[in-house]
Amino acid sequence: MELRDALSQIAEIRTRMAEAERFRGYRAAPIAASGLIAVLAGFAQSRMHLDPVQNLSGYLTLWVGTAAVAALIAGSGIWLRFHSGIDRLAREMTWLAVGQFAPCLGAGALVTLAIARQAPEHAALLPGLWQVFFSLGVFASCRLLPKAISLVGVFYLLTGVYNITLADRATAFAPWAMAVPFCLGQLGTAAVLYWHLERGPA
Repeated sequence: MELRDALSQIAEIRTRMAEAERFRGYRAAPIAASGLIAVLAGFAQSRMHLDPVQNLSGYLTLWVGTAAVAALIAGSGIWLRFHSGIDRLAREMTWLAVGQFAPCLGAGALVTLAIARQAPEHAALLPGLWQVFFSLGVFASCRLLPKAISLVGVFYLLTGVYNITLADRATAFAPWAMAVPFCLGQLGTAAVLYWHLERGPA
């Protein structure tokens, strides 16, 4: 009986330690808003009748600009947390969270630049590659976030691979190829954050 109690206490301690290590800087509302920004960009691409084959720079400007705005919105929770008088440990965790996600963004930017400048004929791969890179950032962040966030990473990975398979088709640059995955992915992330970190006790 004592052994069972001891094991139960150890399990409870491990659970509380895991909860204490969860990063709470990502907030559901800004993350959801960043997903809706992708839908607006998709509509903008459709209304502008933007043909990436003939105007790759216009396509990149639209979606890279959208990514920058979405990152600013999604990162607002982190910025507010970092400047709200949190303790040193929380600040270190904030830097750790940013450091885990930043490499995927840097890699995506470098690959985009390389394709745009040296291999524009392969630009149809970009929507899928962006989603694959984003999935890697999500997977890298799993240790500091609820376990369910890994499902979002799987979603981005699958949509990215699917879009890569469409790279030789006319639909490769379709607005939905970017808008739908990023909208659903960010809304899914927001749902996980709200359910596991933000909602009050049942």
